[in-house]
Amino acid sequence: MSKLYIVPTPIGNLEDITLRAIRILKEVDLILAEDTRTSYRLMKHYDISTPLSSHHIHNEHKSVDQMVMRLQAGETMALISDAGTPAISDPGFLLVRACVENGIEVDCLPGATALIPALVNSGLPNDKFHFEGFLPHKKGRHTRLQKLAEMEHTIVLYESPHRLLKALKKFTEYFGGERKISVSREISKMHEETVRGTIEEVIQVFENRIVKGEIVIVISGK
Repeated sequence: MSKLYIVPTPIGNLEDITLRAIRILKEVDLILAEDTRTSYRLMKHYDISTPLSSHHIHNEHKSVDQMVMRLQAGETMALISDAGTPAISDPGFLLVRACVENGIEVDCLPGATALIPALVNSGLPNDKFHFEGFLPHKKGRHTRLQKLAEMEHTIVLYESPHRLLKALKKFTEYFGGERKISVSREISKMHEETVRGTIEEVIQVFENRIVKGEIVIVISGK
């Protein structure tokens, strides 16, 4: 029976994957991968020989219809991203929506995602929170930051390492330098690190450092 599986993959440590996810990746007819070169390392580690096909932000608009047709014909597929859960600030939403609209079963497995460990590890209130993902680089950034500054819930953001310091300094303009913040990087990897404090204090930590790795920023509510 045709089905699309959404399969979370490790965000760092290759052991952070479920036994069910490994089984599904071995059993499906095709794995749709954000970057087949990145995914090959995981496939090799767990001796998964299922064929890989590229499905990323630059081709997903064109490939969705073809994938739906293949699923309707009876194939089973697994969608993975380079790290974490597909469709969470990664490609996947368009294919899931198309499957739902065409009556194709979708099964999202539980698993790794960067935002939850960073949120829990921050020490900031997590009973209610707002996940923003990546902020717009230019158009709409000012408006989003204005709205975020007024939110009472904890805010979770993704940021690239080379933009981290610039983003932190911009936050002081909207949130104030005394707002509590937590910055996690390299979650589950060898050099995992979480820096907590006020925005001004965290800026001082990163100001004279070369920052590497994926970044999750957690900001306290107003």
